[in-house]
Amino acid sequence: MVEPYYLTTAIHYPNGRPHIGHAYETIAADVMARFQRLRGREVRFQTGTDEHGLKMAQKARDLGVTPRELADEMSSYFRDLFDKLDITYDRFFRTSEADHHRASQALWQAMEASGDLYLDRYEGWYSVRDEAYYDESELVEGEGGEKLSPQGTPVEWTVEESWFFRLSRYQEPLLELYRSDPEFVRPETRRNEVQRFVEGGLRDLSVSRTSFDWGVKVPGHENHVMYVWVDALTNYLTGVGYPDDTAEFRKFWPANLHLIGKDIVRFHAVYWPAFLMSAGLPLPKAVFAHGFLLNRGVKESKTLGNVTDPGELADRYGVDTLRYFLLREFSFGQDGSWSHEAIVSRNNAELANSFGNLAQRVMSFIAKNCGGGFTAEAPVIEADRALRDKVARACSVELPAAFEALAFASGLEAWMQAVFACNAYVDEQAPWALRKTDPARMERVLATLCGCIRDLAVAISPVTPRASAKMLDALSVPADARNFAALANDPAMGPIRVVNPTPVFPRLELPEEAAA
Repeated sequence: MVEPYYLTTAIHYPNGRPHIGHAYETIAADVMARFQRLRGREVRFQTGTDEHGLKMAQKARDLGVTPRELADEMSSYFRDLFDKLDITYDRFFRTSEADHHRASQALWQAMEASGDLYLDRYEGWYSVRDEAYYDESELVEGEGGEKLSPQGTPVEWTVEESWFFRLSRYQEPLLELYRSDPEFVRPETRRNEVQRFVEGGLRDLSVSRTSFDWGVKVPGHENHVMYVWVDALTNYLTGVGYPDDTAEFRKFWPANLHLIGKDIVRFHAVYWPAFLMSAGLPLPKAVFAHGFLLNRGVKESKTLGNVTDPGELADRYGVDTLRYFLLREFSFGQDGSWSHEAIVSRNNAELANSFGNLAQRVMSFIAKNCGGGFTAEAPVIEADRALRDKVARACSVELPAAFEALAFASGLEAWMQAVFACNAYVDEQAPWALRKTDPARMERVLATLCGCIRDLAVAISPVTPRASAKMLDALSVPADARNFAALANDPAMGPIRVVNPTPVFPRLELPEEAAA
């Protein structure tokens, strides 16, 4: 029996419209979800918006609207973007929903029953932008001598009554977790960072606020709302039915993967497992923190005026091209840089000129010269076998192994090498010449290529779902044969039938403003 698979993105903070970083993380998660489905797993994929906290309350006040009105409007932009990017989420989650308030309160009560919550007075530094508390030793000095968080955001001295979570009690359990399961936090740089933080000593964590009321109420203490990260992290439980003992919760929890940005790794790899330990709940299997997406090497910001609308990029270059570029251009887990030139170059060199041209020239040749189909009867020779073996290894072994490890660029490199091998084979075998000298051999060459194109289109379909579907339609591949199991079961592909082949990866031109 194939085990189910549950993955999540971080839920995105909707105090502004979505930027390219939100698209990057969510596309990567969607590729993983689609990939796992192709492997035959039942997948649960969740994304959404984190709508509570002081930052949202202040933004709403500045705009003259209620926090709920702001959340409703901004959350819709995220949902619309993800739909445009072909994100196959099972639930678009909003922390303002009633079932989430109930789940957050249940988790709070479970931590309280463990003796891990107590009422006291908080005095310390707080960053509204990060929604995070910082110790004096963590602060840095700004250009004007002001105190800033490690992320460079403003901090303010906060004094108020607060509930505290006994985070200090979980220092040794957390260190044992990192030692016993080095795959819990990835990549290794992030694990080392988290481990050093915990080894430096943990202080109890302030987990409620009284200075605003936009959030989940603390059970029995209605003048307190939960610290936004307590309720935000709980979304991963709410989404599968917690606190009820549902079939969905039993099937999918613990989560297989929390996919997040490196700036929030502390919340997911320190606070979250500690909360779950306190509540007596199983821990997620892995937290993977990806790097930042930079604009020509520079982090995007409203101040610099270089914030990119990912929806506009998708409209300009195509959804599949954008998805492919973001996972192909740099190693997932490290910072990466994008530019208009890089997107156009990657599309034209690999998708249009290499894979797209391969598929179109082969299928058009069959449509024009073979009546759209045939059954190859000539024997398979070593050159055919060598190509099929190379493509099968890339599509059924190398790419899946890399994707399983979230090494998307490595998997796509193996896939691209198989595409190059197919193009070399076309040039070597020259089916246009065989048409006159050896039609039976021509058919075997074309059938070999169709089998390879089918494998390549299936393997890349988690990344380029629209183009792959069109290509597989043209090859008359049945819907139930578009998965990894089908590739292994039918390497020969059987009779060839091509229907209305059309180019699926057009060449792109650099926009005038980018060229300038």
